[in-house]
Amino acid sequence: MRNADVIVIGGGIVGCSAAMFLAESGLSVNLLERGEVSGEASGLNAGSIGGYGWGHSPRLQEHLTMGSLAIFRDMQLEKGVDIEFRQSGSLTAIHTSDQHGYAQEMVSTLRTEGRQIEILSPNEAKSYEPKLNKELIGYMFASQRGQADPVKATKAFSEVAKRNRADVFTSAPVTGLEQSGQGWIVRANDRVFNSDALLIATGAWTSDIGKMIGLNIPVQPVRGQMWATKSLPPGVFHTISSMESATYWHRKPFVSEDSPPELTHDNDLRVTRHLYGRQRANGEVIFGGDRQLLGFNHEVEFAGIEVNKTHAGEVLPFLNHLPVKRTWSGLMPFSPDGLPIIGRVEQYDNLFLATGLGSSGFGRGPGSGMLIADLIVRGEGHPALQESDPSRLIEETRN
Repeated sequence: MRNADVIVIGGGIVGCSAAMFLAESGLSVNLLERGEVSGEASGLNAGSIGGYGWGHSPRLQEHLTMGSLAIFRDMQLEKGVDIEFRQSGSLTAIHTSDQHGYAQEMVSTLRTEGRQIEILSPNEAKSYEPKLNKELIGYMFASQRGQADPVKATKAFSEVAKRNRADVFTSAPVTGLEQSGQGWIVRANDRVFNSDALLIATGAWTSDIGKMIGLNIPVQPVRGQMWATKSLPPGVFHTISSMESATYWHRKPFVSEDSPPELTHDNDLRVTRHLYGRQRANGEVIFGGDRQLLGFNHEVEFAGIEVNKTHAGEVLPFLNHLPVKRTWSGLMPFSPDGLPIIGRVEQYDNLFLATGLGSSGFGRGPGSGMLIADLIVRGEGHPALQESDPSRLIEETRN
């Protein structure tokens, strides 16, 4: 039996960053990953990070977004691990007068709260990003956003955790969980692990882990898909998005009573287009956007890729002349109310949860890992975690 102070289940960005912070605090850590580190959504996303600044009164969202931005920056500049981090800023395209009206409302509210965001004219935006479409109404610019390589970054947290004597076990799917006194016994195939505390950070698969211990943790897998061009000379310098989906979700966040918020589809019917992308250090221009509730089906649907590529071409017209070189998809963990689920699970002793980060798990993952590690180490959580308390959603199903 392998003993540790904490077992972390899940080798994505949340689990790896939590393991790093736990190990840096001096606790012994065993991290169990069913496949490879960064093998699921944490390694399959666009790599967008950051927010709109800390503002006058930071809440959970700022601790997750801006906190993560600082952690990524520290990994690149202080720890010296190249994760291709850049605080590049972001540009969000405004296509219609309706979108422009909502963008103005959004910017006004955020600036009143002390956030850093502004609306640029097409010419002003093109001075930052020369390949943008100057025929659009305008662009929203946020300087506190950035980007990094998802695979390199997630593996970096794992490696730094190991430098601090954490043990990382890959190809170790959890097959059994049970509480032993106030601690935990975790079985992963033929291996047995024992710990004082247990952290579940398993993304879209959290519900399955919960069932092992009689808990209904209502996290649903939502498929996102992406595409890439061939490698090109540097030409896209910010992260790029569109106001279309934000404007739609502002008025109608749910497509049905049973769905999580902010999806692009109601079953097979598209209700809006969503867009995000950037140019990677290797030259590929990558974009994605669809959010579809399909269970654990992660096959790429090429009609959706074409819709997304058309959308991207409206913002960056040069993309209209380039073929798609490759496609991929991943499963994102959505909670019923769209808010993260981070904190102590009251139904058991020394059980902690960090999941439900939706489509921005990579960008908010390190902040989540830091907050949950702090709770485990000190026994007292940051006040911001009141917004993500698992008790609002988790139900006990065991007899």
